[in-house]
Amino acid sequence: MESAFHPLTRDQRFRFACHPEVPCFNQCCRDLTQHLTPYDILRLKQNLKLQSAQFLSTYTIESTGPRSGLPIIALKPVGAERLCPFVSDLGCTVYPDRPASCRTYPLARGVGIDPATGEPMEQFALIREPHCHGFACDQEQTAATWVADQGLEPYNEMNDLLLALIQQKHKLGKAPLMPSQRAPFHLALYNLDDFRSRLSQGGLGVPAPMLAALETALKGDDSDLLRFAVRWIQATVFSS
Repeated sequence: MESAFHPLTRDQRFRFACHPEVPCFNQCCRDLTQHLTPYDILRLKQNLKLQSAQFLSTYTIESTGPRSGLPIIALKPVGAERLCPFVSDLGCTVYPDRPASCRTYPLARGVGIDPATGEPMEQFALIREPHCHGFACDQEQTAATWVADQGLEPYNEMNDLLLALIQQKHKLGKAPLMPSQRAPFHLALYNLDDFRSRLSQGGLGVPAPMLAALETALKGDDSDLLRFAVRWIQATVFSS
């Protein structure tokens, strides 16, 4: 039996819960292929009190998209069971800062453009997997309440910025990134601490119209800097 995707409106109700009393608790943290977004990495490295580079070298593996040339970052699984490095018998050890895909499950979220208005449009689907017993629970919610309860708003905001950045690359008809382009892309989005350091030391070119935003970003937190990083890539790596 294969997984089934059921389209779901934002206010449509469904039953689901995940907690230690559910028989399959922790099973989705095994046989892991867990891709990470820049904001996932930001939250995880803060939780673990690590610099970005240390988090990346310790907990992740990197590959390159064959068609896009973009870096792809994934959690480094542990052992023959390919466990998440942050799972324990009691559950997730980084739960307050777990990745967006963990928070979103059992939903899938897509973002498109409304052809009538040109505005971004959310689409949801319910992922029903045969091994998951969470659907047998009585707890009800909607996609909207699930997003709120799981703290997904900042994740969705940041991940939508990344999606728009990649869409910009596609619209410009850009070929796969060359290593000389992939390096600043990786630095700005995934190695945020080194990006901050190099910006502070004047080691990276910043277009003149962005200098005021740079000063604000350097005074702000990592989320502010990540927003700036997206704009910086738009203006440098993906400029037309």
